[in-house]
Amino acid sequence: MKDQKKSGTGNPISRLEGTLKVMGKAKYSSEFAIDNLAFAQGIQSTVAAGKILNIDTAEAEKQDGVIKIITHQNAMKLKGYGGRFESPDTKSISPSLQTTDVHYYGEYIGVVVAETFEQARYAANLVKVTYDKENPKIDFDKHTDELYMPKKINGESHTNTQWGDVDKGMNEAFKTVDVTYNTPIEHHHPMELHNIIATWEGDKVTAYASTQIVAHAVKTIADTFQISEDNVRVITPYVGGGFGSKLQLREHGILGIMAAKMTGRPVQLTVTRHEMFTAVGFRQHNRQHMRLGADKEGVLTAVAHETTAATSVYEEFQEQCGAMTRMLYNTPNSLVTHKLMKLNLPSPRWMRAPGEAPGSFALESAMDELAFKLQMDPAELRIKNDTQHDLSVDKPFSSRQLVECIRIGAKKFDWKNKWNPKPGHTTKENWLVGYGMSASSRQAPYMESSAKISLKLEGEKVFATVQSDATDIGTGSYTIIGQTVAEYLKIPIEQISVELGDSKFPKTPGSGGSWGAASYTNGAKVACDNAFTSLKTLASTSDDLSIAELMKKAKLKEFEAEGTAGPTAEFDKYSVYSFGANFCEVWVDEYSGMIRLEHFVNVGSAGKILNPKTAYGQIIGGITWGIGQALTEHSQIEPNHGNFITRSFADYHVPVNLDLGKIDVIFLPEEDFIANPMGVKGIGELGITSIAAAISNAVFNATGKRVRDLPITPEKIITTPVEVA
Repeated sequence: MKDQKKSGTGNPISRLEGTLKVMGKAKYSSEFAIDNLAFAQGIQSTVAAGKILNIDTAEAEKQDGVIKIITHQNAMKLKGYGGRFESPDTKSISPSLQTTDVHYYGEYIGVVVAETFEQARYAANLVKVTYDKENPKIDFDKHTDELYMPKKINGESHTNTQWGDVDKGMNEAFKTVDVTYNTPIEHHHPMELHNIIATWEGDKVTAYASTQIVAHAVKTIADTFQISEDNVRVITPYVGGGFGSKLQLREHGILGIMAAKMTGRPVQLTVTRHEMFTAVGFRQHNRQHMRLGADKEGVLTAVAHETTAATSVYEEFQEQCGAMTRMLYNTPNSLVTHKLMKLNLPSPRWMRAPGEAPGSFALESAMDELAFKLQMDPAELRIKNDTQHDLSVDKPFSSRQLVECIRIGAKKFDWKNKWNPKPGHTTKENWLVGYGMSASSRQAPYMESSAKISLKLEGEKVFATVQSDATDIGTGSYTIIGQTVAEYLKIPIEQISVELGDSKFPKTPGSGGSWGAASYTNGAKVACDNAFTSLKTLASTSDDLSIAELMKKAKLKEFEAEGTAGPTAEFDKYSVYSFGANFCEVWVDEYSGMIRLEHFVNVGSAGKILNPKTAYGQIIGGITWGIGQALTEHSQIEPNHGNFITRSFADYHVPVNLDLGKIDVIFLPEEDFIANPMGVKGIGELGITSIAAAISNAVFNATGKRVRDLPITPEKIITTPVEVA
């Protein structure tokens, strides 16, 4: 690939780091070779509520290789909550081992440091703890009388919004829907377990940590240990998946850093697969009451979306389930509310498309139910209620091609000839065949991001190195940043090196919230633009010369430039979203209730697609997540003790290749220059949004059975009655 035009953005080139990964040479945070490394294993509570009366470490301390056992009795004093009920953000403090209080089953109450991982884990099992037990709050249904309205919900969205009169709109409707949907607790399971290697040199700490946001990890460490941010360095060149669980450096990271400080040794702490169920957050259980009304023509008269969820007893977190409902359709009467209860469970946190993933299931299932009652094509119902104005914030959309997504997806899927309003209309032997669709949207944030370009002139060629603290969580950040530099420096990508994931590099917002691609690349673009501008000044020319010619004219062999990009006041005048549509064919065994996904079509309108190859992978991943949400994933809680009884991939089921069927992905041509100067929008979370609804709608079309409690299991198919219009 010697031609620069084939290197720039918009080209489906392979990942720059792909060879390193397949050869095992891409070094993840737990793979750094550190001399004199010790290993830590957390000690977890075995009750869900109460206080620690005594921790007996005598037997554990006798074991071979044990270096130190740390509990609340001897732990470093960290900055704590001080009794406040906190709403976590990605740069929150993460205090550990500061009190005798136990908030949930599996909470870290100590850590063993030993010469080997096996020794640390064995010794941790020998620690004996005595508790003053309390009756834990565990059962969701038993505490609905304790609901309250949180001050804020995730994404800084308004907790409640309302316009018009929903009751009036429902009364005036020709057909209405009034139903409740449940989405269960789901857990993150990236391939790379959460981990940290921590080393101290005097008052300075270096953390090789698997994290999505380097700058926020620095702040979390500095604030928790009450040291200067200048004394903290975080390194994470590759992240083996995060999906929100690695947005914040969690308690395990703090334990590793504490253990390193207290032992005077570098320490590695890796969260085990079982501990992933309690240590890194999860998608909370959301119960969503939906009310929709429409006139005879299918025009919406009212939309209400009321969410009830559970948070922990020590932190307040709520997904913004109603965010999509507020802006997706044109309705004169709208009500969106969110309420919480406190339970003795770990704190729920961010999970891919937090809010939109469960919220879209409720909204887009309810839209399908409304279409069924109207005996109307569900695709046409959505088109009829399209809007180019975001009523929730009274702003126009920067761009919105939802109708185009639906029409193109319908044509690709052959929706007109396949879909039939009568459930069970198509059979193939013992299989009931059904078709479903859904619309989707996801906010496309753009955040301030910086980059540094270092240039070296060697003969006739310029070699560039771009640096930023951006993270690549498997999404292709290395590649799209390299492509951006290739495009704006006008040099082949073979002459570009990309270095990421180190807090000594220029600051970015990290990976999360679908803001990474747009933010990173615009920051790199500005650095390239600044390099040209500065070199033209140094070369005393205004001619349109190449970067190599400018360096020669300026008599320079090396040169550096930095750049920062970010939203302007113009950005705030618009509502900026990505949009999409999903079409799905499922086969349901009429005897066993087993569901087979036969064909899926996903159409996305997400600004300029920087790399169709990596973007395609993102959508495939999102669809796979949506299939898991719809059909398999469900974390179950032991009702008496509060521990998760789904603790491994043996009982927490995620989809694999054979579960997927045929998948077609289409990107609509779009460049949204209101969203940002490069016209880019995020797609990582758009890919999961509304997937579960499309599948659920197809299952209903096949069977006539509406399963409103995810996941849709064979048992639920068998036991759910057939509905009539």
